[in-house]
Amino acid sequence: MNTEESGQQKIILFDGVCNLCNGSVLFVLRNEKHPTFQFASIQSEAGKELLQRCGLPADYNQAVILIDRGKVYLGSTAALKIGQQFKFPGSILSYMGFLVPRFVRDWLYGQIARHRYRWFGKRDVCMVPTKELKARFL
Repeated sequence: MNTEESGQQKIILFDGVCNLCNGSVLFVLRNEKHPTFQFASIQSEAGKELLQRCGLPADYNQAVILIDRGKVYLGSTAALKIGQQFKFPGSILSYMGFLVPRFVRDWLYGQIARHRYRWFGKRDVCMVPTKELKARFL
């Protein structure tokens, strides 16, 4: 993938071995209004390349990163920006989430990200998309 292509897309980077993150990807696929997002696990070659382009360390794994037409969102802001693309009522709830002060949102998000393996489990390998979804994954 070249820089120009990734600059025009909405890409969700996720931890491919995290059960919560994999479940979140499936939730996004079921609830987005239109097929909007491309996906890449941070463990994949595409994911590692995108992490580098975003200026994030190669071992960054704080759950979800949104690259929206070249702009990078992390933490709770990434989650809420993703949710804005959902069908009603998810989109409204995401917009309302921005009413919560960022330091509160990020603290809560950080707690979940820090404990996600213990609370939700971890896989030995990354999720393999179905044939129908393969085109959505980088």
